[in-house]
Amino acid sequence: MVALAAVALVGHAADFPSKPISIIVPFSAGGPTDRVARDLAEAMRKPLGGVSIVVDNVAGAGSSIGSAKAARATPDGYTVLLNHIGMATMPTLVRNLPFKVDSDFEYLGMVNEVPMTLVTKPGMPANNYKELTAWLAQNKGRVNLGNAGVGSASHLCGLLFQSALQSDMTTVPYKGAAPAMTDLIGGQIDLMCDQTTNTSGQIEAKKVKAFAVASAKRLTTPALKDLPTLQELGLKDFEVTIWHGLYAPKGTPPEVLAKLNTALKAALKDPEFIKKQEGLGAVVITDKRVEPAEHKKYVVAEIAKWSPIIKAAGVYAD
Repeated sequence: MVALAAVALVGHAADFPSKPISIIVPFSAGGPTDRVARDLAEAMRKPLGGVSIVVDNVAGAGSSIGSAKAARATPDGYTVLLNHIGMATMPTLVRNLPFKVDSDFEYLGMVNEVPMTLVTKPGMPANNYKELTAWLAQNKGRVNLGNAGVGSASHLCGLLFQSALQSDMTTVPYKGAAPAMTDLIGGQIDLMCDQTTNTSGQIEAKKVKAFAVASAKRLTTPALKDLPTLQELGLKDFEVTIWHGLYAPKGTPPEVLAKLNTALKAALKDPEFIKKQEGLGAVVITDKRVEPAEHKKYVVAEIAKWSPIIKAAGVYAD
């Protein structure tokens, strides 16, 4: 029966795609990852011959529920997964993960990444990073660090920031980035590390104070171009971005994987898709991580990076 199933998959690979494709998004509709998925679905539809591509939102448990559904799907190319940095944090955040990130998926390539910014309440007395670190030291034990929830990128960035400074702060998790930003603007929390998608407008409107970006190099957008990177400020290898990648269930035929990867590469060069991603504050991937092997290599390195940080914090999603 297994042999017959394999023969059937190979047979179907030749005329792939001949029916709608489903992109599983392990988060609620309307969020940043959902928006990326819908933009990507439209851009990939064209190079795949106009086939319908639908988004299936399966949220919960640090993105592990939707990811598990994708891992269990028939490996024929008609179900793929779009996930973000959660692919690198799930193996540690979810202690009873029902699949293996590094071996239960075929890696198709990375899509985009969104830089992070270090921002504080508007009433913060510090005016530069040196003054900020001095203020944090003076107020040790009384600093509130907000985030968008356990396992979110802002949570991870905050953990890394505390680890880099060797400083313990009171972590305040919210149910999303919006309420956390509202309290930051209102001065209920002192600082947070969040994606440019959520912070650029607030920085430009001077509703919060910005001190640095967590990218490898300085950004070029008007609101952020004068901000130094945390690396140049002395935090070695401090880089946090929300990246998105595309995956298929293990065992998907090579011919199908090749067609999906080719369509992904075409989408990443689509002017309309690029424009939409820039509108989200995201940078479309153009380097070697669009290749499956390099994509997987990057995710494995990210798992190794985040695992000790999450374990040291002792905060889990299950």
